[in-house]
Amino acid sequence: MENVIAQLAELPSTCVSDALGGLTNLDPAIKPLREEWRVCGRAFTVQVRAADNLMVLKGIREAAPGDVLVIDAKGYLYNAVCGDFVVALMKTLGLAGAVVDGAVRDVLGIKQLDFPVFCRGTTVAASGKSGGGAVGVPISCGGVPVQPGDLILGDADGVVVIPRGREEEILQKAQTKLRKDEEREKDIIGNPEAAQAYLDEMLSGR
Repeated sequence: MENVIAQLAELPSTCVSDALGGLTNLDPAIKPLREEWRVCGRAFTVQVRAADNLMVLKGIREAAPGDVLVIDAKGYLYNAVCGDFVVALMKTLGLAGAVVDGAVRDVLGIKQLDFPVFCRGTTVAASGKSGGGAVGVPISCGGVPVQPGDLILGDADGVVVIPRGREEEILQKAQTKLRKDEEREKDIIGNPEAAQAYLDEMLSGR
């Protein structure tokens, strides 16, 4: 399975999305803070109340190295789920990345850490630590159900959830899609006649 995950990690999120029929894509507003960042790993889920991040700390402590912390903050943007210090804790303990349906802060500091953080937005306000929420439970992130252990894959185009148990199936479908895309580009791009024939075929409804 580790080899399957490693191969999935190399694929574009677009091909993985196509293999899943576009049904498990997170809200497109959730993007990496740096365009070149990619993430792939098992979901360790965190559910928090608005303006409270105590459960994020619990999630960091309990997640395994290589996990992706997936944080359901209900899209709340005024208070940050985490800043550069908390993200540095994630990196120190070997997590693969974080996906936040909410906001983060200390943007420049997080970028300097070179640790992949995907989020809905940024803010200047901190959160409190009074508690509330849970870790390791089914959540919704970016409008998509996420179960603990699902595979999370993200890049500049967005984040896709691969349900646990479907990794090999999705790998094969996504690799096939990528191969067909590459063959189409090789055959058509740079060849005006082939490009015209392709457009004619698409527009004819065939």
